[in-house]
This record gives sequence, structure tokens and C-alpha cells, in this order.
Amino acid sequence: MDMSDIKRGTPASQGAAADNFDGERWRDLVSTVGSEIALPLTSALERIEALTCSGRIDKAGLRALREEVEAARRASMLAQQLTRFASARLRQSHERLTLADTLKTVLRHRARETEARGITLKPALKPADVIVDASLLFSLLNSVLDWSLLHARSEIAFAVDLKAWPAHARLNCHFAYRPADEPAFVATAEPQLDSLVWRLIEQTAWTMGLPLTRTVGQGQVRLVIEFPRTADDSMEGMSTIELDQGFGLSSNSTSLAGSHVLVIASRREMRVRLRDSIRHMGLIIDLVASVDEAKDFCREGLPHAIIVEGILNGEKLRQLRSQIGSELPEFPFIEIIEEGSSFAMSGFDGAPMGRVGRDAIESALPSVLMFELSRAL
Repeated sequence: MDMSDIKRGTPASQGAAADNFDGERWRDLVSTVGSEIALPLTSALERIEALTCSGRIDKAGLRALREEVEAARRASMLAQQLTRFASARLRQSHERLTLADTLKTVLRHRARETEARGITLKPALKPADVIVDASLLFSLLNSVLDWSLLHARSEIAFAVDLKAWPAHARLNCHFAYRPADEPAFVATAEPQLDSLVWRLIEQTAWTMGLPLTRTVGQGQVRLVIEFPRTADDSMEGMSTIELDQGFGLSSNSTSLAGSHVLVIASRREMRVRLRDSIRHMGLIIDLVASVDEAKDFCREGLPHAIIVEGILNGEKLRQLRSQIGSELPEFPFIEIIEEGSSFAMSGFDGAPMGRVGRDAIESALPSVLMFELSRAL
């Protein structure tokens, strides 16, 4: 039996987030970072050495190499996110959100990925409004799904309900890490649940003031996250400013760190320029050279936003936008216009997607991207 329980601190205790980590936890965290980066890179290096000797690599080997490098990159990004949470004071913008609707949005966005992995999602969601920072909630729910996908064997059950007393909304996540038909006497290695993704869940929940409980036993894992600030009818009509009173804590750009952005540009110099202009935002950035490559990339999972070079805006891109839009109508696209220094957000003057002039990439693209990501939450 494994129990992990984090209690929400009092306002006086919510100083720098670094106080949440004692020396032992930091040592464990550093060890986990080193392991999750070193193991896939070691495997990738062995694969590269084999390639050097043979001069050949098949599609399966190339795919495995990409996955190993991607795993190391993901681990480094998670470490950066944890560092931001632990070193910065967050100023949260609290809003009244329907927890079930936000979870549905996340699950719908990740549907291609879960289907590609052969995982079935089983949501049972009751209506419950909570008072939270929208981007932090979005990040937390994505991290819970990331963590579940690492360990679940066949399905993941999500539930949103209300605790009777006190009347707090709860998010429940439950999955099996062993096959249901596996005999009890078969020795199976216990899952490495305390991964970097789990540490990110812990830290995000602590930052948001959400108690969480994790229970492990008999091949099953159950995670419960409680929302003490659950809205009721007496809050009806309260403004965002009123909701923010009495809450303390950072900038939402930090909480969007770790979002996944795909850049489509035919020219290498443009791909590099676009990547460098948003690199400081803590995003996961992938680069492709054509819309066809983007379609292949999106087949097994969608990014959170797509930036596309204007010269590629044609029928193929319209088809891609239509396909994605049928699943996620608010999915953000940003077009890089070949000339000029103007920029615009989607929705303004009927624009179907954000636009940034080539001369304004460094100055305007980060802000436009931040707007589009926040709008899509």
C-alpha cells in the first residue's frame, strides 16, 4: 500500500514554493531527473553506435531513436517546469470554471494520442464549478493524463463528483497497471509511480492549494484531487476581480510552460528563427518542413498550437485545419505573413487564425502565441 497525501497550506505558509521541498525531496528529485534523462539517452547512444558500425537503420530503429531522444527532452522540460514552480511566486488569476467541462476539453484534445496507445478513457463527470486559475488547472489535468498514460494497461477512469462534507468537488482518476487476467502469483515489477510527471502533479496541486491522495494496491492506482474552493449559488454574479481578492500568488506564462507547439516552415532558417523566438517560454517545440509532415505528426496526437509559414497556406493547410477543427473548434493556428511588422489575434475582424508579420516575429509572436494558447484553454 502506498499513500501520498498533500494538504493545502494556510496563507501564512504559502511563501516561496521552494519551501515545499525539503533537502531529501530535492535529492530524490535530482536523482529522478538524472535517471529519466540518462536512461533514454544511453539507449539512443547505443543505437547510434550500432548505426555507425552498420551504416543502416530501419524504420523501427529510427522510430525508437526518436522516442528515446523525445523522452530525454520531455524529462528536461519537466525539470524546467518544476524549477519554475519552486523558484517563482505565482500570481494566479482565479475564475469560476466547470471542472467537468475543462476535463472534457483535455480528454478531447488528447483523444488521438490515447487511441494510438490503445487506451480507453471512461469519464463519469458530474457538474461542479471550482474557483481556480484556468491555465494551472489545464496544466494539472494534462499532467494527470500524462502520468496515467505512462502506467495504465487498458483503460483510465475519470470521475468528477462532490464530497458531501465539506462540499468540495473532487477529481478521481483510477487505472490498473497490471492486466486484469494476470494471476495473483505472477511476479510483476511495481510501476515507478514517483516519476517527474508525478512530481509535477504534486507541485502544481500544492501551488493551487489542492489536497491530493494517491492509493496503490492490488495492481490498481487511484488518485483523488480535492478542490476546497468549490463554487455555490451564493457566488453567482461575482466578478473575476472579486474572486481574486484574498488569493495570492504569478504570471500565467509560467503555467503554460510545457505546452506543445508544432512549427511548419519549409525554410530551415525560418524554422530556426521561429523556434528561437519562443524558446524562452518553456514550450515543447517540434519542427516540420511541410504540411504533409504535419499531418503525419498529428496523426498520433495533437499539439496545443500550430505556427505555419505563410507561403504554405494553401489547400493542404485548409484540409488540416478542417480536420483538426472538426475535433477541436478552438484549436489555435498562427500564420507567419511573409512581409510586414503587423500582427493580429484570431477573432479580430473575423480573422480565422492569429497572424504575425515576418518583421515582428521576435517582438510579437510570443504574445500572440500566449493569447492563442490561453484562449484555447
